[in-house]
Amino acid sequence: MSIAPAQLMTAESFWLLPEGPIRRALVRGEVVETLPPGGRHGMLALRIGARLQQWAEAGGHGVVCVESGFVLARNPDTVRAPDVAFVAAAHIPATGVPDGFWEQAPDLAVEIVSPSETAGDAREKVRDFLSAGARLVWEVHPRTHEVLVHRAAGSIQALSGDDLLQDPDVLPAFSCRVAEIFAPY
Repeated sequence: MSIAPAQLMTAESFWLLPEGPIRRALVRGEVVETLPPGGRHGMLALRIGARLQQWAEAGGHGVVCVESGFVLARNPDTVRAPDVAFVAAAHIPATGVPDGFWEQAPDLAVEIVSPSETAGDAREKVRDFLSAGARLVWEVHPRTHEVLVHRAAGSIQALSGDDLLQDPDVLPAFSCRVAEIFAPY
């Protein structure tokens, strides 16, 4: 007797799932559930998002969003929602910001590592974003007050303290000291 393979979900079916208290991602056709983030996680996402939003609006650079789904792969489908994302103005679809999932990778994906996440979980997210075309991924580590900057070319840079979060190619004229996002409340 043979066992039928599990049915993989598409991004379109995933979009139709009812909302609930559990965060979900679609990873290679399978729904992955995680607990909602904690308070510090949310605070960091807001600090990073607010700085990026102010810069993006002032310069007409593009769109900043939080926890928005991006279709990163098809057959099987992968949909991930970074904590913060930036899409450059040149990469916004002609129809505008979608009501549903973005059908592309963001230019910048910001992932804040949760206490329950393993190093492997974090690496998998970074790989998914970069493989789909993200040009920059910030992997934010609240415990160590560090940000690992992953670039599409494959380089990784560890930043902390007075080091600057900047990338003239992806975020022209944006700059923020790492310590500013971890400042005490």
